[in-house]
Amino acid sequence: MKRWFTAAVLAAIIAALSPSVFAQWPFHPQPGVPKGPDGKPNLNGPAPRTADGKPDLSGVYIRYDPDEPNGPPAGRSPLVKGGNAGAGYKDGLPFKPWAAELQKKRSTSLGLNDPDGLCLPQGVLQYHIDPQPIKIIQTPKQIIYISESNYGLRTFYMDGRSLPPMGSVTPAWHGYSVARWDGDTLVVESNNFHGVDPNNVAPRTLTELAYGWLDHRGSPYTEAMKLTERFRRPNYGLLEIELTVDDPIAYTKPFSVRVVQRAVVDGSELIEFICHENQTFLKNTGREPRTDPAQR
Repeated sequence: MKRWFTAAVLAAIIAALSPSVFAQWPFHPQPGVPKGPDGKPNLNGPAPRTADGKPDLSGVYIRYDPDEPNGPPAGRSPLVKGGNAGAGYKDGLPFKPWAAELQKKRSTSLGLNDPDGLCLPQGVLQYHIDPQPIKIIQTPKQIIYISESNYGLRTFYMDGRSLPPMGSVTPAWHGYSVARWDGDTLVVESNNFHGVDPNNVAPRTLTELAYGWLDHRGSPYTEAMKLTERFRRPNYGLLEIELTVDDPIAYTKPFSVRVVQRAVVDGSELIEFICHENQTFLKNTGREPRTDPAQR
């Protein structure tokens, strides 16, 4: 099946959501948007900057798939396509044998255990590539990343703290993230993720089955993963995110991929996304929890 298998998952989720999801918050004009001679937003205008001269990443963005018929620009990583992190690599991602087998199994199961469909927190790359918008709130000491999809919330600490050693803190769905500026690039380093256990790739609980999904094709990661993200805002309208995955248990070498987001400048805001509200994915897949003791 060549089509992006996650469409089945997304369709199930959308069908299950409350009707309020199709409404929008009232539009509120956004100040500071550069305008062209015709008075329309000029997304090619300069990126805004904070009082200390750093690029201001604050705003609402939504995934954008630029046309790159000749491949990525020189020195840039390939784009993620169709929910597949390895789409831009001729031979796919550098999986170790067990990880390749797990990815194939996850892919052919049509996203059955994708955390997105289970209303669980998603993998970091999944948030970047989902069709729902994201919002970034930038302050001097921390940056907040919010995804409308499954209400994903991440904090990038900017106060000079170090990344904790692997295994020194409780693993988290979104890991632990520290950030710093490298010129005009925000560099975010994260570790201590909930990763798949290579010695138990088929646990019995749905929660553990959803651990370690890098993309929607089921490319796995383990608790050994260190993730480095580089956020760049080359102009007002674009946010480019490059991710480098370093997981020596799941992959033979580190690799990098790229996602592009476009600024939403019409005054739209994120809307409430409560995934479990009226969702029927578990019921439709025969895995809805049973509360009647006689049915257990």
